[in-house]
Amino acid sequence: MGKIKLDEIDHQILDMLIDNTRIPFTDIAKKLLISAGTVHVRVKKMEEAGIIRGSSLMLDYKKLGYSFIAYVGVFLNNTSQTKFVLERINEIPYVTVAHITTGKFNIFCKIRARSTEHAKEVIFMLDDIEGVYRTETMISLEESINDKKRLMHTIFNEM
Repeated sequence: MGKIKLDEIDHQILDMLIDNTRIPFTDIAKKLLISAGTVHVRVKKMEEAGIIRGSSLMLDYKKLGYSFIAYVGVFLNNTSQTKFVLERINEIPYVTVAHITTGKFNIFCKIRARSTEHAKEVIFMLDDIEGVYRTETMISLEESINDKKRLMHTIFNEM
């Protein structure tokens, strides 16, 4: 599928949704001097084209008691086990991201935990998955940048 063409109004709508996914279409319409129906139709068009896929909610994990972040590289006995292992990883709710990677690890995961003790339990869960040869963990001292908005704004400004 080719690149989707977006006009300036589409860009402005996306810019506002990137900043606040919960902004009412009526507010967008007022700012852009168009009807709320036009905003609805354009957002629907972008959803159908696959440009917009849902919306997200940002949580403050520290306030929820999950401030511990670690990255776990997973080594597999055999790469043919990747799908099976990812299905097991998906059953561990504390693994928030998993990537199939090239290089040192077969799979690279991000975990969130309440404490080092809890993180150890999660890492042991990963180690216990059939097909996992071993894991290697890196503890995050601080999440300094976690801003998808900057990239999204850049992408739309380059279009």
